[in-house]
Formats: sequence, structure tokens, C-alpha cells
Amino acid sequence: MNAFFEPGSYQNMNQPNTNIIDLMSHQREHEELKFKSRRVDYKNYNNSFLGARYIFECGYKLRAHPITIATASSLYHQFFRDFDSSTYDRYLIGATCLYIAGKMRDESYKLRDVVNVAHATLHRGSAPLDLKEEYWLRRDAIVQSELLVMRGLKFQLQVPTAHKYLMHYLITLKSWLSKATWDSTPICQASFSFLQDFYHDPAVLDYKAQLVAISCIHLAMQCYGVDVPCIKETDDLSWFDVFSKERKEDVWNTVELIMDNYNKEGSF
Repeated sequence: MNAFFEPGSYQNMNQPNTNIIDLMSHQREHEELKFKSRRVDYKNYNNSFLGARYIFECGYKLRAHPITIATASSLYHQFFRDFDSSTYDRYLIGATCLYIAGKMRDESYKLRDVVNVAHATLHRGSAPLDLKEEYWLRRDAIVQSELLVMRGLKFQLQVPTAHKYLMHYLITLKSWLSKATWDSTPICQASFSFLQDFYHDPAVLDYKAQLVAISCIHLAMQCYGVDVPCIKETDDLSWFDVFSKERKEDVWNTVELIMDNYNKEGSF
């Protein structure tokens, strides 16, 4: 199991309300800039957050769809809830989950792409792998880990649904806000970024998809000072009541968890 670790379309929402914003390309650009500006030597760390960050970095290098990356992170967190990280290599499992998620969502990247990108990300500055023993060792490690992960998850693999709820809620929210407010504040981009970043945290598994989506939008609205017209927020009334009867306390607790991720990012 240690062979891998060891050295050797969405449309624009500024169009009519029936359209959906192209958040995916925006997210890719945002993440690419983040990873270029701050490179982490993953070999020096062994924790859940950086294991997920490794999945994100590899995923964006592979040009994977953001939902594929979120799916891989979800599988990764599920696996390590039941298995000890001191027994299994986080980065091998992370790369394996990215490979599995790619197959679940019919991504264009292949196993060889995952092997090469995972190696280059873990061993920065190293020479590309050629088709010799080291490549095949790493390839076999992922193949064997695929079965391990599948068995560990009891072959119950699901694509996260929070993104679908987020898009549905944002489409409705757009019709409630003035065009000037909608066009001048990046609520969509911020909401999507908050949701995607929350998949760095295993706590994302503990909350309903509807609650997570609402919390991401609520946080974005708070950041930009946006209120829904004609709705006076009270302890018993909130803008999101029409979508889901979530308690305000639960929404704010989820918001705090989302924000905590950014403190973790700054600690490495």
C-alpha cells in the first residue's frame, strides 16, 4: 500500500431566469490560481484536510469537473471514517477516490493520467514517470486500492447532491432580487466556492444536502450584505423557509464549519 507514497453546462445566469450560470469554469480558474500561488509539500503532512486538498489539486490538474472532485472527496472522507489513516496512505486513497469518481461521472481522464498527476503533485519537481517498474508499481497500487475502497464503502457509491440544490435555490433567488443587486454581487460564485471548499471537511457528510446548500448561499449573502426584499428576517422567518424548513441555528452552525476550513488552509 505504500508503493504510491514512497519516492522512486451551465449557462450564464445574467441571461433570462431559466438559464444557469457557468460556475464550473470560474471554479477551475479560481482553484488553479490558488494552487499555483501556494504549493504544499504533502509528504510532510498526514491529516484529513490536506488529504482532501491533494484530491482537489490533482483534480484540477486533470481538468476534472468540480462535482467529480467533490465526489472523490466525499468517498475519501467516508473511507477514513471507518479506517485508520496510520494504516492506509491518505494520498494513495485520495488518488484512488479521484479515479473512482472519474469513472462514476464518465470523465475523460484515464488511470495513467491519475498516476502521473498524483505522482507529480506528491513529488514536486521530480522527473515524469516513464513506462518502467516505478510507473507500474504506482499503477498497481491504485488498482488494488480501488477494490479496497469499494469494499470499505460496501460498494455503495453516491454522487453528492448539494450542488443540484444550490443551483435550484440560486435560480429562484435570482428572481427575488433586483437586477442591479444580482449583477453587482457575486453571490453565485461565492456560494459555489463555499460549497466546493466545504468538501475539504469530513463534516460535510453529516449534514443534509439542502442544509449545506442553503448555508453556502446564506454565507455569501451575509458577506455581501444582500437581503431578500419584502422578507423581514426573524427567529421564526427566513428567506430560505420556502426551500426547506431548516432551523436558523443549524444554518449558522453549518456556516461556522464552512468558515473554519479557511483557518485550516492558513495553518500550513
